[in-house]
Amino acid sequence: MKKSILNKWPLLAFLLLPGSFSVLRADEGMWIPLLLDQNEAEMQRMGLQLDAEDIYSINHSSLKDAVVIFGGGCTGEVVSDQGLVLTNHHCGYDAIQYHSSVEHDYLTDGFWAGSFEEELPCPGLEVRFLDRITDVTDAVLHDLDAKLPEKVREDSIRIRSKRLAGPFEAEGYEARVVPFYYGNQYYMFVYEVYPDVRLVGTPPSNIGKFGGDTDNWMWPRHTGDFSVFRIYADSANRPASYSPSNRPYKPEKHLSIDLNGYEEGDFTFVLGYPGSTQEYISSYAVRLIEDVMDPMRISARTERLDVIKAAMDRDAKTRIQYASKAAGIANGWKKWQGEIKGLERLNVVGSKQDYETVFQDWCSGVNGKEFAGILPALKENYQGLEPYLVMQIIFQEHILAPEAVSFAYSFNLLHDVAKGTDSSMSLEDALAVCKEKAGIFFKDYDPEVDRAIFERLAFMVNADGTREQVIDFEGSTLEKQLDWFYGKSVFTSRERMEKFLGNFKESSYKALERDPMFKYAQVVFGQYVNQTYPFIRMYNARIDSLQRLYMKGQIRLKESGDFASLMRVGIRNDIPLSNVGSEMLYPDANFTMRVAYGQVKGFEPADAVEYAPYTTLAGIMEKEDPDIYDYVVEARLKDLYARKDYGPYANALGEMPVAFVGTNHTTGGNSGSPVLNGDGNLIGINFDRNWEGTMSDVRYDPDMCRNIMLDIRYCLFIIDKFAGAERLIDEMDIIKPVWYRGE
Repeated sequence: MKKSILNKWPLLAFLLLPGSFSVLRADEGMWIPLLLDQNEAEMQRMGLQLDAEDIYSINHSSLKDAVVIFGGGCTGEVVSDQGLVLTNHHCGYDAIQYHSSVEHDYLTDGFWAGSFEEELPCPGLEVRFLDRITDVTDAVLHDLDAKLPEKVREDSIRIRSKRLAGPFEAEGYEARVVPFYYGNQYYMFVYEVYPDVRLVGTPPSNIGKFGGDTDNWMWPRHTGDFSVFRIYADSANRPASYSPSNRPYKPEKHLSIDLNGYEEGDFTFVLGYPGSTQEYISSYAVRLIEDVMDPMRISARTERLDVIKAAMDRDAKTRIQYASKAAGIANGWKKWQGEIKGLERLNVVGSKQDYETVFQDWCSGVNGKEFAGILPALKENYQGLEPYLVMQIIFQEHILAPEAVSFAYSFNLLHDVAKGTDSSMSLEDALAVCKEKAGIFFKDYDPEVDRAIFERLAFMVNADGTREQVIDFEGSTLEKQLDWFYGKSVFTSRERMEKFLGNFKESSYKALERDPMFKYAQVVFGQYVNQTYPFIRMYNARIDSLQRLYMKGQIRLKESGDFASLMRVGIRNDIPLSNVGSEMLYPDANFTMRVAYGQVKGFEPADAVEYAPYTTLAGIMEKEDPDIYDYVVEARLKDLYARKDYGPYANALGEMPVAFVGTNHTTGGNSGSPVLNGDGNLIGINFDRNWEGTMSDVRYDPDMCRNIMLDIRYCLFIIDKFAGAERLIDEMDIIKPVWYRGE
C-alpha cells in the first residue's frame, strides 16, 4: 500500500511558494533537492535514516557532493577519497571505444589499469559537481508582462539569467538558470567542472553489455553495466586540463558501500540527473507521440539497424567501429516500442481527454476563466505542427542517417573562412579543426556501410508495409547518385580527405562547392532550414507559451477550492485520480539533480507472470549461448561460478546477486546514478527501466514502472574476483555484510 502525507502548507499562490502542491506520493516523482524538506517525513516513514540536509546542503558536505554529471548525459558517483568514479558501462562506452582498436580491443576484452600511471586520459570527457541550487524565480520573472510576445519574453529571461550567472562564472564556475513547470519557475544551478577524467577499468562487453540489445529495457536482467573512471585535479585540488602532473582529486564527500544488500520492500533512493519527462502535456501531444513520432522513428531505425548489424556480424573491425553507434540507435528504437504499448495499455490519450473535460468545465467558473481558451488553442497548434513534424522526422531519421551528410555540412566553416565570408578564425585554425574532425570521423566510419544505409533510408516503410521514396534526386537515379557520392566525394574516403586537406589553400573552397556530398548537404539542410524549421519553431513557440499557461492552470486547479468536488467527479466518471490532482505536482525532468525514492519491488507484467525483485549469477549461466555474441559468458566468470568463489559479495543465501528492480521514478540521464539505502550508503547503480514501464516519461504507472539497478555487490565482485583489481577495492569504504563478519 502506498504511504502518503497530507501537505499541511497553506494553499498560497504557487509562484510565491514553490513546490507546495497538494499531496505527496511515494514512488512517483523527481524531487528538487533544495526542497526536499517537504518530502523528508514521507521518506523517513518509508525507511530513510537521514535528514534532508544530509542529502543536499551548501553549508556542509552532503550526498550531493559525491554525485556528478558524467559527460554530457549520464550520472556518476565518487566512491573513494582519491576521486574514483563509478558509472554505467554504456555511459563510458565512447571513452572505452576511443581507446579500443583491433590490437587492444577493450570493448571486447575489458581493461584494468594496474596503477595511476596506467589510467587512460579521455579527451573531451568532463564531470560536473553541483555546488548549489538557488530559486531565482522572482529575479527572472519580476514585472514581466504576461502579454509580452514570446520572443521578447525569451530575450528578457535570457538577459536576466545571464546577469544572475555572471558572478559565479567570473569565479570559474558554470552556472545555468533552468526553467521548471514550463517556465513558471526558475532555478539556478552552479557547477564546478573537472575536465581531466581518466579510464580506470571496464569489464569485457560480455559482462558490461551482457544480453546486448535483446535484453535492453528488459527484466529479468543480468548485465554488469558499470565502468570505472578517476577525476584528476591540479596540485591545489582545483579543476585543470589534462596534465601528467595532475593528481587524483580529493572530494568533499565520497559514498560508502554497503554489502548487506536489501530485501523486497526496503527503502531506496536515487540521486541523479534525469533527462526529460512530459507528465503534464495534453492529449494532443500524447497522440502525436503514440501515433506519429514513435512509429516513424521505429520504422526508420529498424532499417538502419538491419544494415549496421549485418555489417558488424561480418567484420571485427566494423563491429568495433559501429558498436557505440548501434547501441545509441537501438536504445531509442526499443524504448519507443515499449512506450507505445504502455500508452495504449493505460489509454493515456483517453484519460487525458477525460481530465481535459474536467479542466475545461472548471474554466467556465470564476477560478479558471483565464484559462478557458488554452486547450482549444493547443489543439489547433498541434494540428498545424503535425505535417512539419513528419518532415522533421524524415530529415532526422532518413536524410541524416548517412553519416557523411552531416560530416560534409560541418565543413561550412572551412568553406566560409577560405572564401572570405567568415573572419571568426584564421584559415590555419579552421583547417586544423577540420583535420581533427576528420581524424575522429574516419576512425569509426565505413563508406560501404554508410552507402547501404543511404540506399535503405531513401525509402520509408508505411504502416501497411508499402515503401515510399522520401529522398529524391531529380534527373538521376539513386544508384548513380550513390556512385557519385561514395566514389568521388572527399567526405566518404579517408584517402581523398587527407589529400584534400593536405593541399588545401584559399581557393580550395571552390573544390568544396563542387564536391557531390557537400553540394547535397547544402541542399537538404537548406530545405529543412528554410521550408520546415521555421514552421516547427513557430508552432513550438506557440505551444510552449500555451503549455506554460496550461501548466499554471493545472497547478491553480489543484490548489483551488474546487479540488474536493473535482475529486468526486473523477471518481464518479471513473477518471483516474492521478489525472485530477491526487499527487503532488513534481516538476518534469530537465537534466538537473533530482531525488527519486521508492522500494525494492518486483512486478507482474502479464497474466500469470510474476517477476522477482533481483537476479543472480545463476541466471547468466542459464542464458549462456556461445553461438550468440551477446550471450557469451567469460571462462573466468564460469570458473568463479562453478567454485562459488564470491567472497563477501554473495548474499546471505550464498547467491551472487547481479541486478534488482525498484519503484524509483527514473528516466534517461539517470544512467549511472547511485542507488542508496536508508543510511545513504551505496547499494546499486541505476542503469535502465523495464520495457513495460517506458511510458513513464509521459505517464507513471506504480504497478508497472520499475527502474533497473546493478547490484553493487556484483560490481565489486567483478572488480575484485574477476579482474583482480584489488587496488581499487582497497580505496573504497566498504561495509562488509553481517553474515560474512559472522555476527
